[in-house]
Amino acid sequence: MLDIEKGITFLDVACGAGAYTLALADHVGPNGTLYALDLWTEGIEMVSIEVKQREINTIHAHEADVSRRMPLETGTVDLCLMATVLHDLIEDHTDQGTLQEVARVLKPGGKLAVIEFKKIDGPPGPPMGIRLSPEEAEAHLNPYAFEKRVTHDYGHPAYANTPTCHVFA
Repeated sequence: MLDIEKGITFLDVACGAGAYTLALADHVGPNGTLYALDLWTEGIEMVSIEVKQREINTIHAHEADVSRRMPLETGTVDLCLMATVLHDLIEDHTDQGTLQEVARVLKPGGKLAVIEFKKIDGPPGPPMGIRLSPEEAEAHLNPYAFEKRVTHDYGHPAYANTPTCHVFA
């Protein structure tokens, strides 16, 4: 769905233990670059251990507060992923700084993929009170010039609460 091309620069914002980053290493290939950023020290350590064990030299994991200046140059990222984290950033009032930074590091024409659980009772996922509807997610992203291009439910269709991915450009 994300149309990941070989050689792109990918950013996983608030990556946790880096599951998405690690899974995408083969997709971007040996000429691609993947950045995994998170404030969670243990998560970055887990990513770093996996990177060393798998001998992946395209992944760069950094402990960073994504709501402040990210350790990336302006206009260098082709695809940014925010997987089940936007609701937390909004709850913590760090969404504005993070979205400003995402807008800064994305290349012109770059894409932002936002994955959030549906706004229905779980589990899995966060409490209902902080879940985001597609309209709420879009309202938080529009001030940063992100326009929704496509929406896709993923996961097993038998589960009503599977996450939804929204791609913005």
